[in-house]
Amino acid sequence: MKNFSLSRKQKRNLTRIVVALILFFAVFIPDKLAGVVPGMTPLGEVFDSPAAWVFPFCLYLVVYLLIGYDVLWRAVRNIAHGQVFDENFLMCVATLGAFALAIYRGATGQEIEGFDEACAVLLFYQVGEFFQDYATSRSRKSISGLMDIRPDYANLLRGGKAERVDPGEVAVGDVIVVNPGEKVPLDGVIVKGASALDTRALTGESLPREVQEGGEVISGCVNITSRIEVRVTKLFYDSTVSKILELVETASEQKSRAENFITKFAKYYTPAVVIVAVLLAVMPGLITGDWSTWVYRALSFLVVSCPCALVISIPLSFFAGIGAASRYGILIKGSNYLEKFNKADTFVFDKTGTLTKGNFAVTKIVPADRADEVLRLAAIAEQGSSHPIARSIVARYGKEVESGYSLTNVAGKGIAAARGGESILCGNAALMEEKGIAYVPERGAGTVVYVAKDGAFIGSLLVADEVKPEAKEVIGDLNALGCDTVMLTGDNPAVAASVADELGLTGYKASLLPQNKVEEVEKLLKEERGGALCFVGDGINDAPVLMRSDIGIAMGGVGSDAAIEASDIVLMQDDLRGLPLAKRIAKKTMAIVFENIVFSLAVKAIILILSAVGIANMWLAVFGDVGVAVLAILNAMRVNSDYGSKGKKKAAVREVPAA
Repeated sequence: MKNFSLSRKQKRNLTRIVVALILFFAVFIPDKLAGVVPGMTPLGEVFDSPAAWVFPFCLYLVVYLLIGYDVLWRAVRNIAHGQVFDENFLMCVATLGAFALAIYRGATGQEIEGFDEACAVLLFYQVGEFFQDYATSRSRKSISGLMDIRPDYANLLRGGKAERVDPGEVAVGDVIVVNPGEKVPLDGVIVKGASALDTRALTGESLPREVQEGGEVISGCVNITSRIEVRVTKLFYDSTVSKILELVETASEQKSRAENFITKFAKYYTPAVVIVAVLLAVMPGLITGDWSTWVYRALSFLVVSCPCALVISIPLSFFAGIGAASRYGILIKGSNYLEKFNKADTFVFDKTGTLTKGNFAVTKIVPADRADEVLRLAAIAEQGSSHPIARSIVARYGKEVESGYSLTNVAGKGIAAARGGESILCGNAALMEEKGIAYVPERGAGTVVYVAKDGAFIGSLLVADEVKPEAKEVIGDLNALGCDTVMLTGDNPAVAASVADELGLTGYKASLLPQNKVEEVEKLLKEERGGALCFVGDGINDAPVLMRSDIGIAMGGVGSDAAIEASDIVLMQDDLRGLPLAKRIAKKTMAIVFENIVFSLAVKAIILILSAVGIANMWLAVFGDVGVAVLAILNAMRVNSDYGSKGKKKAAVREVPAA
């Protein structure tokens, strides 16, 4: 609860509760001690007359109205709108009935009983409402961090001057200015300047991201250091910030099965308990004539029957779970997906951009003791090429490349470089064979580039897509949880086998077209036995299989718009560690939901029976309603606890079967 302040409304409600509590005990303690402390007179006997009950009635009425005026108003307003059977109605019937019973007992000369219980019911009901509001606000705070990314304006550059306009008025191709401290209002490419961007609201990542001319920026980030000019690439309604806000705003509409059950349960449960309470008051009263006893039991029955604990705590638990996930850059589009994700036992991954970085890099140099020389010669030959493999070699060399060489492209085989009497060959095995150079074959998975100088073989480089640094840890965690981890890729079998073996996947399929991926997922879905299948991808070609799976998970930071829209969960940080983290959040959420349902129903059932047979009084009924609700709300708040890496178990990696 630290680092979270109360709103003005919450402070007012808390003040009202404290004042009402003080007044209540100022009246309640003398009233109840009168029968224990010698010489003290009960409030109902202060005035020796048949109307002596009026004095305690007036004192308790002040407390009642102070703490319950809004409940009374809501009950009247809802009845006027045709919404009769809700918790406000039950509170009003129970408390006003208790007041009426106390007046009846006082007017007939019996011991006054009911004023204090009526006040206590509303007092503790308001305490429960306060905790619910606080817990909801605490969860909403995590989600509202995403809502704060909405830009208010854009600085449109016209005639060399920046004009403040609505982001929706900016067209694709326009240039906007983003000053330090301002939000980036639209997606685009930097055409002038360099700066650092705060991406915490989008990804949860605390480290700023450095950007420079030619780099892409996404809306919702905050410019930190320097002024930049950005050429807009997407209209506002197509921008990242707009799509994220749309996902957040519609998340609450997707209800879980547990929430739908509780909603239907309350719809029929509340009228039923009102009917039972009326029968409990009337039928025995007609037989015994002891109306006050049975009315009191019926009122106690009515108080404890209020379904607040379930109606409040279950949606709150899911809301807290979604809020906790968003705090770590995991956007879950609805509580139904959170509920389903708890059952996830099969994780299917795309390879490129999901398990791997999606860019080429030199992963191996042979021989290792001459790595610098092999890289130098390869960089000379590849310096004029724009091919991704050539760029990866030059990038790995990382030094100024020697110039003055004439470069000749050998179609489909490689490049020949020459300067003076020196010649360099850089290419595939076919180039080496064509030039009659004896080379040492490299069997690693990836693209092999052989290097020769002056007719002699120098060495080779293995260029491959880099595996994400966290991928092996994540696959190990999921395997340790008993989940199947499968990779579906369009890459060749050798590369797929290498990646699967390195990460410890339980299976893989290679050389698949997008439609083949859907077919493979269909097969896996048929093998499911009560669990759920998750597909994790990032490309536009993944959209069909994301939609077909039980739960589609998109890599949000670099993922395509189609993949994000087709998915049910978005990992805003492009960090696979969000998967086991989301699994832990889902598991904890569902455990708390189950605890609250069982605890609430069990306690209520016991106290309902005790109230009906006269063993439990209204004070116990207050606990059965408000006490259980408060405990359930506090339990639901545990969902929003810290989910840091502390205590994470290292998982054993399973052997991958042959495809």
